[in-house]
Amino acid sequence: MTIRTILVDDEPLATQGLQLRLQAHDDVEIVATAANGREAIRAVKTNKPDLVFLDIQMPGFDGFSVVQGLMDVEPPLFVFVTAYGEHAVRAFEAQAVDYLVKPVEEDRLAATLDRVRQRLAERRGAEEAERLKEALVEHAPEAAEELADANPGDAPSANRFEKMINIRDQGQIFRVDVDTIERIDAAGDYMCIQTGDNTLILRETMKDLEKRLDPRRFQRVHRSTIVNLDQVRQVKPHTNGECFLVLDSGAQVKVSRSYRDVVARFVH
Repeated sequence: MTIRTILVDDEPLATQGLQLRLQAHDDVEIVATAANGREAIRAVKTNKPDLVFLDIQMPGFDGFSVVQGLMDVEPPLFVFVTAYGEHAVRAFEAQAVDYLVKPVEEDRLAATLDRVRQRLAERRGAEEAERLKEALVEHAPEAAEELADANPGDAPSANRFEKMINIRDQGQIFRVDVDTIERIDAAGDYMCIQTGDNTLILRETMKDLEKRLDPRRFQRVHRSTIVNLDQVRQVKPHTNGECFLVLDSGAQVKVSRSYRDVVARFVH
């Protein structure tokens, strides 16, 4: 599995240093570099990479503006690389895989790439399973129904799912009623639990958290977002088969094509 990668930094020496460190990883292919935010957005849309190493402080568009400017496409994975440590929380809120401080250490870079490989494998596995499911429904609907009937675990009892989630923050434990959760955003190895008027950070992977929530109410609508379906009040079509869900709070969440079956629940 080749990791198609773009490096973005306004300092040529920083780009060259990261290129040298990445040479030790045979599965990383650098397909483009960019020296500012506008170049980065163009490079991502043109090359469609798997991964972007993204500097935060750059002239014009900063790293966070680059992420925002790619909301209309299926985004790659982002790793922020910066000389400053104070942006870490905001970087994870921007759903970065990791946050590296310059100068980048080789061991730290290797650990980040391991995390990237895991994320890409999970994404590609989910996409392949979805394609197979769609092909089965289209070409062999009876077999698809038999497969669904053979997996009663797809509709599990709600009794075994969490009603309250404990979140530790600054020495305190907050008990969050799952009914109040609007959406959950992945931020590296952390989950940002959004309750409409508050955001709490939970150190847990999305995969593990999904197992604790009732899938009839909480559904993944993007590779890094889970939504409480009870809080969806409107579906707004978008381009390329994607759409946005408008939540009770007014927040809008994009549904990627890979999860468009979730939208079907609202259009019957």
